[in-house]
Amino acid sequence: MKVVLGVGAGIAAYKVCELLRRLTESGHDVRVIPTRDALRFVGEPTWAALSGHPVSTEVWSAVDEVPHVRLGQQADLVFVAPATADLLARAAHGLADDLLTNTLLTARCPVVFAPAMHSEMWDHPATQANVATLRARGAIVIEPASGRLTGADTGPGRLPEPLALFEVAQRVLARGGLPDDLEGRHVVISAGGTREAIDPVRFIGNRSSGLQGYALARTAAARGATVTLVAANVALPDPAGVTVLQASSAEDMRKAVLEAAATADAVVMAAAVADFRPADYQDFKIKKTESGPAPVQLVKNPDILAELVQRRTAGSGQVIVGFAAETDDIVAHGREKLARKGCDLLVVNQVGADLTFGKPDNEAVVLAATGESVVVERGPKEALADVVWDLVVPRLPEATISHAPDLDRLRQL
Repeated sequence: MKVVLGVGAGIAAYKVCELLRRLTESGHDVRVIPTRDALRFVGEPTWAALSGHPVSTEVWSAVDEVPHVRLGQQADLVFVAPATADLLARAAHGLADDLLTNTLLTARCPVVFAPAMHSEMWDHPATQANVATLRARGAIVIEPASGRLTGADTGPGRLPEPLALFEVAQRVLARGGLPDDLEGRHVVISAGGTREAIDPVRFIGNRSSGLQGYALARTAAARGATVTLVAANVALPDPAGVTVLQASSAEDMRKAVLEAAATADAVVMAAAVADFRPADYQDFKIKKTESGPAPVQLVKNPDILAELVQRRTAGSGQVIVGFAAETDDIVAHGREKLARKGCDLLVVNQVGADLTFGKPDNEAVVLAATGESVVVERGPKEALADVVWDLVVPRLPEATISHAPDLDRLRQL
């Protein structure tokens, strides 16, 4: 695939070298087009050496090849990182004062912008209006990550990590573009497995890796959604453009999910939530004795999925999706659970030794409350995630103004 990698003039340009390496090592033919000032951060020899192509910022280089037209026409993907406030503004207004902005105007392939700037610049109404304009024209604008910025500042505006950006690029290339059918929607996804503490050392847990929930988050973000991901004990990098809230126990997850779901158009409970927790937590490590440990008394954990359904406001149109891990008679058990929980869709997958948990692929049957079912053959977890969103989208009401979750409050939970 032919990829044009546009580089804006931001300190995060150094991270884009790793994105370039991943793209080229995956077999893509990458042409790097920096802005003039981007070369103040990473020089032309670095981009040329990593890409294997000459690098220029001007439309006057190799004029006989008409690069300001040909590069955009021939590209399968244009990926801009970091996309600074200035670069977003020039792209939104159709300016063409260098090779990169000319290429953006001639590109007829998917275009992805990965913004990076200080929080005040990202939150400014002018930047938000430019982002809205680009999205309205079909460009994919990834939400920036939150974290350490230049100097001692922290907040939203950080460039997502190169691996997360690479995963977005791979998905867009694999599908030849992505639908933006979740644009203006807020979706909440849970992922991973909860842990219920017995004492300061031990806990009751499960084998969920969070891979399926993270795939759901990546695909939703790529399709335009504002995504809140509640992750329980997951050792995975944050997906690009996704707000990640950490949880440990079932009660932690319940609080975070219910709070975020209050403004959500759709909620997908992909996490493996422990059914039980110890009735009594010991403040000290339980010692091994000759007679063996005392029995651990268990009590039921809250049923988050059922509570979501019960709390759903009548007429809100909120779509609720559950997951069921079964070892046998998965369809029969799934239908019983679907009826009992009252959710709109239930994704049922078979689990066991060397199945699903920690694996990059999955297979499932998606059951609908309306009676239909969809069989998803074994494949990448992103493929199952897209099927889930394909089923969620037609169940959503007509789009309204995007719901904006109070992320600062959610992070304090």
